Parts: sequence; C-alpha cells; structure tokens
Amino acid sequence: MYKMEIIKSVYAAAPIPEECIKGDPNRCAASLSGLETLFENLVGSLLGLAGIVLFVMLLVGGIRIITAGGDPKNAEAAKKTITYAIAGLVFIALAFLVLRLIEDITGAPVTKFKIGP
Repeated sequence: MYKMEIIKSVYAAAPIPEECIKGDPNRCAASLSGLETLFENLVGSLLGLAGIVLFVMLLVGGIRIITAGGDPKNAEAAKKTITYAIAGLVFIALAFLVLRLIEDITGAPVTKFKIGP
C-alpha cells in the first residue's frame, strides 16, 4: 500500500548506535548530537508546513476571487491574500539564498546545524 507523507516525523534524538544496544550502556551517554538531529528535523518540518500554508493561502485567495461576484472590495481582499502568499514564498526563498551566499563567501557551513568539531 502506498503511504504519502506530507510532513516528516520529528524525532528527538539520533538513532541509537548498535554498540550501545548490545554493549556497555555506560559508554553510550547522551550527547549534543541529538540536538543536531532534532534541529534538522524541525527545520525540515517547518519548511514543509510553510509549503502547505502557501498552497492553502493561494487556494483560498483563488476561491475568494471566484466568489467575489463583482464586488471590488472582496476581489481586492482576495488579491491581497494571494499577494501575501507569494510574498511569503519569496521571503523564505530569499532567506535561504542569503544563507547560501554567506556560506559561499565565508566558507562557514551556516545552513548545517553542527555542534562541536
């Protein structure tokens, strides 16, 4: 059966290494790498949610234009909804592009959340 996942699951920690399951549990203490995984999953989920919100706003704006019935006030409100949805998409894309530009100029991996060496 085909399963469609719109938003990824967010896990609080990285997978447990095999040696921790079979070996000495004292050697496998919690570390900050779990935060890296959590942050990565959280950002991915938020970006997916932003895409869903964009789609819904565009859909609502389109339906409001269709059902405006020639009323200029309702049509203008619908156009604003679509404009704000597209502006949000542009804002998210520009924010990512600025981060990539900083990464290319400085060489620092600002788009990757990494704790430690």
